[in-house]
Amino acid sequence: MSFLVLRAYLKLIQFDLYLARGNFAPLYDKVRKYPAGKTTPPPDAVERICSAVDMACIWYWKEALCLQRSAATTCLLKSYGIFAQMVIGAQQLPFKAHAWVEVDGRVVNDKPYVLEMYSVLDRC
Repeated sequence: MSFLVLRAYLKLIQFDLYLARGNFAPLYDKVRKYPAGKTTPPPDAVERICSAVDMACIWYWKEALCLQRSAATTCLLKSYGIFAQMVIGAQQLPFKAHAWVEVDGRVVNDKPYVLEMYSVLDRC
């Protein structure tokens, strides 16, 4: 588990650097094109990966944004052979944008009712 938390922490750093440059496109492309792993994931892989990212966020030196967290989670899930999508959504009033991760149409790194609060803008 500690190796997985370390991988999650490094992914948070990677995506934090993308966001620090102020350019969303490279982050989006990285997540969209991230290669899928060739192994069969263990049955508890989704829960273990989401827990590892949560733990890495606790130890991260600053608040991890939902976009950064979701990008890291999506790439880690993909690396374990799990078809995951980062979803970007928005609500109109008051305007808010948010990102989360879905596996098989199920929200895995956020509250399940997030779909009721935000309109989906894109999936990658």
